[in-house]
Amino acid sequence: MKKRKLAAPIVISVLVGLWLLGYAVLIFLVPAIPLWIKLLGAVIPLALLGVTIYVLCERIKEIRSGEEDDLDNY
Repeated sequence: MKKRKLAAPIVISVLVGLWLLGYAVLIFLVPAIPLWIKLLGAVIPLALLGVTIYVLCERIKEIRSGEEDDLDNY
C-alpha cells in the first residue's frame, strides 16, 4: 500500500524536474541573450530542481514512517 502512496509524489516530482531542467537548457539555446543572463536564468530553475528533490525526499520519509496527511487536524 505504501508503494501506491509513493507513486504520485515521484511522478509529479519527475515531471516538474524534467520541465525545470528543460527550461534551464532552453535558456542556453537562445543566441541573443548575454551569457550572464543565461547563467542567471539557468541557476534559478536548477535551484528549484534542488528544492523539488529535497521535498520529495522529505515526503518519502513521511510516507515510510507512517505519517499521513494532517488535513484532518485543520
